[in-house]
Amino acid sequence: MRKRLLTDGAKELSYEIREIVKKANLLKTLGMPNIHWENIGDPIEKKCEVPEWIKDIVVDLSKTNRSYGYCPSKGMLETREFLVKETNKLGGAQITVDDILFFNGLGDAIATMYSLLSMTTRIIGPSPAYSTHSSAEAAHAHAPAITYSLKPENHWYPDLEELENKVKYNPNVAGILILNPDNPTGMVYPLEILQKIVDIAKRYNLFIICDEIYNKITYNGAHAYALAEYIGDVPAIALKGISKEYPWPGARCGWAEYYNRDKDEQFDAFCRALDNAKMVEVCSTTLPQMTIPRVLGDPRFMEHRQALNEKIGRRSAIINEILSDIPELYFNPTYGAFYNTIIFREGVLNKHQTMKIDNPRIKAKVEEWCSKTDNLDYRFVYYLLGAKGICVVPSTSFCTDLKGFRVTLLEEDEKELRSVFTTIHDAIIEYLHS
Repeated sequence: MRKRLLTDGAKELSYEIREIVKKANLLKTLGMPNIHWENIGDPIEKKCEVPEWIKDIVVDLSKTNRSYGYCPSKGMLETREFLVKETNKLGGAQITVDDILFFNGLGDAIATMYSLLSMTTRIIGPSPAYSTHSSAEAAHAHAPAITYSLKPENHWYPDLEELENKVKYNPNVAGILILNPDNPTGMVYPLEILQKIVDIAKRYNLFIICDEIYNKITYNGAHAYALAEYIGDVPAIALKGISKEYPWPGARCGWAEYYNRDKDEQFDAFCRALDNAKMVEVCSTTLPQMTIPRVLGDPRFMEHRQALNEKIGRRSAIINEILSDIPELYFNPTYGAFYNTIIFREGVLNKHQTMKIDNPRIKAKVEEWCSKTDNLDYRFVYYLLGAKGICVVPSTSFCTDLKGFRVTLLEEDEKELRSVFTTIHDAIIEYLHS
């Protein structure tokens, strides 16, 4: 081409959660009889049934002519009024309808937020990191993402000393990203840690972004505090949605809530820019927004959500029972979201380990993939896929040097769940001892 088309930051855009699907589907063409998909957080793909009463609401609203038109750029007024009441009754930061902006899913929100930041303005986020956040932050800055460590040896809690030092000595850091409950680790932040992060933000004049897409998905005694409850007077944005809660991931419906806009002129200008960006786009999808007051406001919703959470909690316990006895792993039980990231201890992986693969064409393809990567956890993931037909995601694809893999807790059939994770258990032993 006459001119280079891509920015330097474009190489930071990656999404291994779906990239691994391409490899799995290729193996199917080479004779893999069946794939167990443990790579992506889509409850519907795992046969989670949305209740009929929720479907009835969607069908009923789809019959109204209003659901086929544009909505206001910031979102349906009735829906924003409902969400304002839900947030304000928490008793923390208070908002108005002007503090809510709808997006076509949080992927849209995240991409828009980072695209509006100046190139030298950085948001420090957790590592391991959910790829959509870390890739967007790195791409906008044309540089690797700046991160603070979540520690597998300490329940995946963040290293707050490291966080403060990176904030203190990098004046380009203007915000802190929190995911609570966390993806990919399944960790839920204790209130004390959240308050300490807010204190760091306040002392260094930063704002906070908190991804709360899994806020209502907790189990085994955990509670996820909403950002509005502990933010105090620090400027902040909470990101929320219905993809995981209903669940309705195909709706692509999420929203941002702005807190304490009046406390900082630059933050207020950033929020206005987000509003203007959506105005240029016109608006977000109408029908999913219209369902929110009727679904989330229905007393049956929390009963439905609690029943799903109890199932996820049982699956977490089953996976804990099966995998926690392998001494070469850092294994943490999960308490929120529906993922677990399992890390191999330092030095237990090497480039000579393998698993037995009977199909020669699949074996050749796995060996080819392994020859093209220096990431030892990718090698394990490729062999697990080729030898056992189980598709997981390597942990180093989540912006971390920790080597391991992420799984989901979505398998509805508990007999199948036990079978898959027993196979993973045995595959780890085979691989490490090969």
